[in-house]
Amino acid sequence: MAITTTTHLNFRGDARRALEFYQSVFGGDLTVVAYGDFGMPKELPDADKVVFGQVTAENGFRIMAYDAPSQSPAPIAPTATTRVDGMTVTGERFFVAVGGDTTEEIEALWDGLADGAEIIEAYAPSQFSTGFGMLTDRFGVTWILQVNATRAG
Repeated sequence: MAITTTTHLNFRGDARRALEFYQSVFGGDLTVVAYGDFGMPKELPDADKVVFGQVTAENGFRIMAYDAPSQSPAPIAPTATTRVDGMTVTGERFFVAVGGDTTEEIEALWDGLADGAEIIEAYAPSQFSTGFGMLTDRFGVTWILQVNATRAG
């Protein structure tokens, strides 16, 4: 039996722009379906919002997103994530982690995601990886990017 896990992000009207941005960084195929495409009358306020969206790339990257309907409860206010003395201090419930095999591969992804982002820890070698960085992107999603560690034996 094979199992896959895909991060599913919830937005408030930014899902299409976020998915287009993630496709520009990670490549792959973009699928976006609006509520109106599923039969919601086009004149309703949420008809153009994303009910199903995803980016799927051959390199294994996959992310899904949608826009919560306007009658959804207000989101919890985000808290700042910081790094203090090598520790991540946060109130966030999750981060999106991306690992790759080479420093160059992850650095290119970092450069893309860093556009308009708040840098939490700049991409650089760390004690556990030849490349590690943490940022919160322009859409409020916190990402960890790192070169996968190789283990001997």
